[in-house]
Amino acid sequence: MRNHGKSAPGRFKITLVLTALALAAAACSSSSSTTSSGTSPSATGVSSASAPAGAIKIGILTTCGGPFATFENESFSGAKYALVQDAGGTAQGQAPEAQVTGATAGGKPISISFGCSDATPDVAVSSARRLVESTGVKVLLGPLSGDEGIAVAHYAKSQPGVTFVNGTSGAQTTTLTVKAPNFYRFGGDGAQWMAGLGTYAYKTLGWRHVAILGEDYSYPYTQAAGFIKEFCSLGGNVSTRQWVPLGTTDWSSAVARLPRNLNGVLLLTGGTDTVAAEKAFQQLGENPGKMLLGGSSVLDPTSFTVGNSLVGLAGGSPVPLGGSSAAWTSYVSGFGKVYPSAPADSLFTVLYYDGMKAIIRALNQVHGDLSNNEAAFRAALNSLHPTFPNGQVSLDANRNSIQPAYVVQITQSGGQLGFKVLKTVPDVSQTFGGLFSASSPAPSRTSPACTTGTPPAWATG
Repeated sequence: MRNHGKSAPGRFKITLVLTALALAAAACSSSSSTTSSGTSPSATGVSSASAPAGAIKIGILTTCGGPFATFENESFSGAKYALVQDAGGTAQGQAPEAQVTGATAGGKPISISFGCSDATPDVAVSSARRLVESTGVKVLLGPLSGDEGIAVAHYAKSQPGVTFVNGTSGAQTTTLTVKAPNFYRFGGDGAQWMAGLGTYAYKTLGWRHVAILGEDYSYPYTQAAGFIKEFCSLGGNVSTRQWVPLGTTDWSSAVARLPRNLNGVLLLTGGTDTVAAEKAFQQLGENPGKMLLGGSSVLDPTSFTVGNSLVGLAGGSPVPLGGSSAAWTSYVSGFGKVYPSAPADSLFTVLYYDGMKAIIRALNQVHGDLSNNEAAFRAALNSLHPTFPNGQVSLDANRNSIQPAYVVQITQSGGQLGFKVLKTVPDVSQTFGGLFSASSPAPSRTSPACTTGTPPAWATG
């Protein structure tokens, strides 16, 4: 798998105190509240503390187990920082499920409850159900992963009195096809996050022959779809797509099976899978920084444990990693003062922060009114045009965001790995420049096909 293109680097846990018996009856496995040492509940657990009278109950759902457990701290801390910054809350510790007290929105106190999944749809829905039906949350922020999002969006249709705001789950189907009327996504889908990367591969790196190696579920399929549509429309070829089960610990055989006549590989993984895959490339004598492009979850500080061979690796992202704008640097600095134990620049931190900011803003606009199946609250969400640290966002008719995307690269400075922004693509919609619609086949192991055609507008500039 040697690079035959240009010699440029390849750029990638309710708020009620529950008894142990109630917990055992509510879930198929045990859970517990966060301890002072920061211990989290199991992946199926729900954690809570006493709610003030009249509080608006908000649930936050993320992955605390499985291959994406590493993102628990990022997502919970991002959501909590919005409560500190915008709702007057006070952080009660650094543990992922440490509470925020004193937060108010719309003149009412906010009570948060934490729910945990393991990146599987059944567990995500089970945890969402406990948050909604047992704890009584009226707004649910989450989930984190792609298949989880599709399942939770379907569940949302059975709960018309609850509003669901997506965390980071990035499957295209969630909003383009399922279209739950009470499910909102302010962070876009995984294809949107890849805008500009296909052009970078084709025009800047000179790549023509690419393989895709990713986890076998909807979010990597969606990321692949965005890259394929753009790269192939320009004339590039995706020779093979290889999908590996989530949580695989040894990626060496998958890497070894890749074709040899490649310019590079698009890696679509997250969490421990990313680290395992990148190390497999190293073990087979390849340099990840030169051989790989990355999906958005690859471009996360959690992968820096792999080392300096990541320098040069670029990928698509919904957040301006390494950005220099005042809004971005102010957010990074402020977050670090409140939650120094979590990376401010992880997309999981940022998008959960964005989702909670949108919830707070809409609650303020309607003075905390959640009557009539939260009709006024949802109208306020629909009308938001928030400017987040990662740019200005608006919602389309399916309540999915139109937003900027970034091509970012791993860099090194002063012996430390970091990021820089290579390119910004503004106003990327879920149609991806007209290349996707509700009638398009859902991204899958084999769809979309790699065909030439009219590239999206940003690819021709």
